[in-house]
Amino acid sequence: MELQPKHIQAPQILGDFWFNSEPVSIRDRQGINVFLIDFWDYSCINCLRTLPYIKDWQRKYQDFGLAVVGVHTPEYKFSHSPDVIQRALKNLGIEYPVVSDNEAIVWSAYGVRFWPTRVLVDVDGYVRFMQHGETGYHEFERATQQLLVEAGYRGELPDLTKPMRDTDEPGAALYQSTREMHLGYLKGTIGNPEGFSIESTVEYSDQGMHLPERFYANGKWMSEKDFICFKGLAGDQGTIALKYEAREVNAIINSKDGSRIEVTVTQDEKPLTDRNAGLDVVLMNPEKSVINVDTPGLYRLVKNPDFQSHSLKLTVKNPGIEIYAFSFVTAAIRDVVPSRTEPFGLN
Repeated sequence: MELQPKHIQAPQILGDFWFNSEPVSIRDRQGINVFLIDFWDYSCINCLRTLPYIKDWQRKYQDFGLAVVGVHTPEYKFSHSPDVIQRALKNLGIEYPVVSDNEAIVWSAYGVRFWPTRVLVDVDGYVRFMQHGETGYHEFERATQQLLVEAGYRGELPDLTKPMRDTDEPGAALYQSTREMHLGYLKGTIGNPEGFSIESTVEYSDQGMHLPERFYANGKWMSEKDFICFKGLAGDQGTIALKYEAREVNAIINSKDGSRIEVTVTQDEKPLTDRNAGLDVVLMNPEKSVINVDTPGLYRLVKNPDFQSHSLKLTVKNPGIEIYAFSFVTAAIRDVVPSRTEPFGLN
């Protein structure tokens, strides 16, 4: 771990809306020795997996002069709404200041390229450390402690936060999971021979032969820039299917008009169970597992006991469901000498 020299003055944080506080100034320190700036998006799984560490550091070091500021730079338009962000902050239990950066102005000023990104600003207002993605938590916390010492603290500092997951162990060897899969025509990877028809409805036919890193639609779907939207009539059925390798699967989904839409989730053509259902799945009975979509955001679909290969299918019968992306969470390889040094979880 090596701090950057005092060459780059931290830009001011100027955003659209502030939550949990009045606007925070990097220049007006008021007893603050170190700023931790977290660039995130509430629908990003890597950001959400990093969040427990951010909250723990805020709790441990606020009395030592650490101030945490979240910069919410959204990937999708539905997260531009202050009401949507406020609801997410409440659900996630975030109490430190957060600013919405809808036009990515702060993101660009700091030269950020990935979600999540963490930045440390020292007592003199210089950017001294920047870290991307998941992992590297011990390294980041050591940098935080070093900057607190540079600012003049001479007492005993808390012990480093213990890894919260096996994938967070320093140097953990990880399986290569399926990459994030987008469904809009701008970055989407559709496997149907019909392909995308930009901003128009296509009746897709899924023949059941699925390649990795592709999604397959069945029924009437419209392709938008960032998502694919079911356009069948009431009573029609649409499906999105894919193959994956991971321990967990999540999807970014929205209900276009805000009404509650039931989405059936199956793995290997079988309903999920209490052994592999994600946090947002409702087990209706042994024959049916669903998620109920009424707000835009990340829905946790599958949580397998370990890293595995499976097929996944979402089935809808109501028009208006918008599916943006699937994300996949890896697992640590057991009984392997740690060797990984680069961060994962870059969005």
